[in-house]
Amino acid sequence: MAHVPKSESPAAAAVKASPARPSGVLDDPELVRRAQAEDKEAFEELVRRHRGRVYALALRICRNADDAEDALQETFIAAYRALPRFDRRARVSTWLYRIATNKCYDLLARRRATTDSASLPEPADPRDPFALSERQGLLTRALDGLPEQFREAALLCDVCGLTPAEAGEVTGVAEGTMKSRSFRARALLAEALRAGGAEPVTESGV
Repeated sequence: MAHVPKSESPAAAAVKASPARPSGVLDDPELVRRAQAEDKEAFEELVRRHRGRVYALALRICRNADDAEDALQETFIAAYRALPRFDRRARVSTWLYRIATNKCYDLLARRRATTDSASLPEPADPRDPFALSERQGLLTRALDGLPEQFREAALLCDVCGLTPAEAGEVTGVAEGTMKSRSFRARALLAEALRAGGAEPVTESGV
């Protein structure tokens, strides 16, 4: 099994690493193959390539930047340790989203076990791109107000851009169920935005 350096996590190492290589030089399966052979730079390139989307997902689930950063690092540490078992026929992004989703919910469960619900952080954060305008602020509140299963569907399908089949693989539900949840989530978001005076969500997503 690959050994995780004790000095810093793979995610932290990637942040400090040199600028990313030109896109298209190596695809994800090749980077994974090299990382499985203990090529540290290949793993750092995977982190650079996917950390933005993973962080966006973590931020939307955790609703707090510090927790999202923790989940981000835990995700890539777990991914590094799991590299020997990764099937290169699978999509790296789907695999990482599945790990990230689990890490986020684990982190939230730990927070709830040690924190009074009245003091849990609010989901407003200046680094959240969805809070940069009034309409996007309405969208943030609408997302936060969705029942968990529909919010999860909106995050995976519309924020992360997964297909219903891929989102279903992440969450362990059937493709048809995920498609139905995504459709319902968009309808609920459209209603919430209309009630807030904003234009409805389009078919292109959140």
